[in-house]
Amino acid sequence: MADSPLLSGKRILLVIAGGIAAYKSLELIRRLKERGATVRAVLTKAGAQFVTPLSVQALTEDTVYQDLWSLTDESEMGHIQLSRAADLVLVAPATANLLARMAAGMADDLAATVVLATDKPVLVAPAMNVRMWEHPATRANMRLLEERGVRRVGPNKGDMACGEYGFGRMAEPMEILQAIVTYFEERDAPKPLKGKRALVTSGPTFEPIDPVRYIANRSSGRQGHAIAAALHRLGAEVTLVTGPTRLADPPGCAIRPIETAREMLAACEAALPVDIAVCAAAVADWRVAGESDRKLKKDGGGPPGLTLTENPDILAALSQSTSQRPALVVGFAAETGNVVEYATAKRIRKGCDWIVANDVSPGTTTFGGSENTVHLIRDGGIEDWPTMGKEAVAARLAEAIAQHFNQPSATTPDQTKQENVP
Repeated sequence: MADSPLLSGKRILLVIAGGIAAYKSLELIRRLKERGATVRAVLTKAGAQFVTPLSVQALTEDTVYQDLWSLTDESEMGHIQLSRAADLVLVAPATANLLARMAAGMADDLAATVVLATDKPVLVAPAMNVRMWEHPATRANMRLLEERGVRRVGPNKGDMACGEYGFGRMAEPMEILQAIVTYFEERDAPKPLKGKRALVTSGPTFEPIDPVRYIANRSSGRQGHAIAAALHRLGAEVTLVTGPTRLADPPGCAIRPIETAREMLAACEAALPVDIAVCAAAVADWRVAGESDRKLKKDGGGPPGLTLTENPDILAALSQSTSQRPALVVGFAAETGNVVEYATAKRIRKGCDWIVANDVSPGTTTFGGSENTVHLIRDGGIEDWPTMGKEAVAARLAEAIAQHFNQPSATTPDQTKQENVP
């Protein structure tokens, strides 16, 4: 990365907020300049208590912008132009106060205004006391910003200037630099799935028993969300149909939130036609027949009898559609034993093209965890992938899908595949 051509000529608008970590922003400016980037800086009033405008100006070799109401700055470089003249807006350090104002859409100083007015990507490097970072308000603000597409690097764990220990230290300059390089790598990478439409299902479904209870499973949605993001990075137009999760929505994807399997099927059918369907959701196989519209009460007569009925089979419905079948349908098989054997049979039974089989036995931490061990089963055979992070699994699967569509024999939704339809 030391001589990364990706940063040559790139324009970075650096917002420096108040906090002891502001001193790291000086090193960051120097590292960016070494790699050919142009850096303009906005220094907040609080930030100027930790680093001087003169030191920032000397390193950026440009005007340091501080005052929203400076007539000179507004005539020569208005805040709208300043916010949009960059390739990337970087907030480092991003304090709890500034993150809160960004989440609320405030424009009460130059820093908040340029972030609100920009149409460019925003990367934040949070820095604050561990208790402030862990506070529900800060976590909610960060979650909201990420849902809007703001990227984040850090914070790191370590000793604080206040003497406490934990997460809250701003990422080191070289880590932030790598995050910037990663952004431009993703932005400038080839888009082999450009022009393709993809449908991804993710998360669990909640099947109500009564207004307060439901049948569900332990799926976190992390694998499905990662697949949606990976397909989008390769240029696909992605619709993500997702059950209830605690995850941020993948940037750039059309999100269709649902709760039940019936709602998921309806949302999937509404998204058609698509070229690619990846059914990664852990859909409940059964629901209660005749759910109660009132909370079921304990009356001393024992637990109520629940009659279950089968939910619609979304993977089979998409695979066996005779009118709008996607050109490539990928299913998931979560098994607790005989993983490959059961998944192979499921692929034939459902009529999908590929099956991604994974072991969700107790102790694997696949459900709710960050790693996955999968087997990709398709006509050409079985690929046993090593254990890797779910984001890495998603990237590898997206690459396999891109390779499939770049083969001369790849089909489109109008060329419906019939060989797997019973």
